[in-house]
Amino acid sequence: MNDQSGTAQLRFLEETAIRLRQNGFAVEPIEDHHLPVRWEKGRLCRVSGKGSVLYRQECVDSVRAQDALQTVIDTAKMTTEYMAILETAPRLKASGLTGDYRVLADFSSAVLAGHPTERGVQFVTWEWDFDREGVHHGHYFQDDYDAAKRDFIVRSGLVQKDALFEPEQLAQIYHALSFIREQDETLSFGRDQELAELMEQVGGLLPPNVPRQRDAPEQSGMTMK
Repeated sequence: MNDQSGTAQLRFLEETAIRLRQNGFAVEPIEDHHLPVRWEKGRLCRVSGKGSVLYRQECVDSVRAQDALQTVIDTAKMTTEYMAILETAPRLKASGLTGDYRVLADFSSAVLAGHPTERGVQFVTWEWDFDREGVHHGHYFQDDYDAAKRDFIVRSGLVQKDALFEPEQLAQIYHALSFIREQDETLSFGRDQELAELMEQVGGLLPPNVPRQRDAPEQSGMTMK
């Protein structure tokens, strides 16, 4: 591992630690480019500097523990995404704008920026002035990356607002699918698999802090023997 890669991994783990604390987890000091994560009274898993989540099967032997693990997996995935972009993102140059804002996405009349702070990366979207030398009408999302991305794709015109589901709506769809799979005894095996795949697709769109029902330990990340 070269120094540049190692530094980037440490920045990722430090950011992940901030996000996990915000979601109610406890973290231990980073060891050998791994972040140990605690939940309730014991260690739940470890997050590697490359974004993998390692855990022992006996640590996720209940539905609640599996839900907690999934939240860690989702948080690590989300943080990996924006920290990778942030590593090479250019500074946002706009008249009257001060501070370290990096361009995470730029399309049409809208721009999505990340602002590194001691409390973690903060996110904001703006609309460009007609000459693209200044920005206005900032929408600030603090640490909510998913909400900032949704706002950006609407403001940029990539997707119409009515075509997007809010997190609460996605959660309702997810739990409705779960209820059908659990309660409908007439479901064929093939239909159940189709619903399971749809649940996985919807679940992948849910923010990390939205609870979900999990019925199969094998849906977790990478197992550590």
